[in-house]
Amino acid sequence: MVTMRDVAERANVSIATVSFVINGTKPVAPETRARIEAAIEELDYRRNVVARALASSRTHILALLHPDFEARPNATMIQFVMSAAHSARERGYDLVLWPVNGDEQMSHLLAGGLVDGALLMEVQFRDSRVDRLIASRVPFALIGRTENDDLPFVDIDFATTIDQAVEHLRAFGHQRIALVTQRTKAAPGDEPGRIMRAEAAYLDAMAALGRPPAVITVEGTSAGGREAARTLHENHPDTTAVILVNEGASAGLVKGARALGRTVPDDLSIISASTTRELGEMIEPSLTVMAAPAPQLGRLAADALIDQLEGVQDRPPHILIPCTLVPGQSVGPAPVRP
Repeated sequence: MVTMRDVAERANVSIATVSFVINGTKPVAPETRARIEAAIEELDYRRNVVARALASSRTHILALLHPDFEARPNATMIQFVMSAAHSARERGYDLVLWPVNGDEQMSHLLAGGLVDGALLMEVQFRDSRVDRLIASRVPFALIGRTENDDLPFVDIDFATTIDQAVEHLRAFGHQRIALVTQRTKAAPGDEPGRIMRAEAAYLDAMAALGRPPAVITVEGTSAGGREAARTLHENHPDTTAVILVNEGASAGLVKGARALGRTVPDDLSIISASTTRELGEMIEPSLTVMAAPAPQLGRLAADALIDQLEGVQDRPPHILIPCTLVPGQSVGPAPVRP
């Protein structure tokens, strides 16, 4: 294994000078720094994390806290994770995934001094994990929002996203629009903020239209999508369009509608919101999607946390970015019904 001594010998400097460059503890002449950085690159030197932690009282490790997934993570969540990891790495930090569902898991993380800070995903409107982070004084940032907007967060602007989806459907003559969201194990009122905010925006839009709402909640699976299609067929037969905020159910919804004799988009138009362009293209017909700004938000969340750790943050970030409409083949004119 390459050591700091090897780097010092290659750069013809002392071990202390190499340490100054790596730790940033003392200024080093530009030409000397350049030689040391070149030696690090040539030797492929990898700093010992434990040694760095002992020297600086910091590990340069960030934890991305997420629920212990009951099903395979969806494509949008993976984009959040990967963009946060890449941004952290660019700034000299490593990002580790840390499943957290209970107090014991939180206590193990917070008491061990293993990480410098935490990013929290799948934030609930009322989230006990956030309370634990505040009490622990571990620096953190949220990908999502609680009911307290004073905390540092980045999030999808669900109000704007749903409004734009509704307006797009209205432009095709649709008035009877349903919302399909994801069922979770959380108690009512404690669901992930993304679900509660999407539903609130939808209810406001239907009230403005003077139309009765139809909110259907199913599992984030293909079977859940087929269940949504049956519920629409049996309980809301006059629905002509659906806004889907449940990425995992998208293919099942299309298949389920087809099995019930309803074609997309002739009989039923579909917009899948908070998802990826790629997923929309994988389904036949290709879905019109509201593409999630996951790559941007993951990067911004990591930067917000690192800025906090390095003392370069003037105030906590409150960043909202709406999804982007990407037309596909799943939206068409509202069918004329007697």
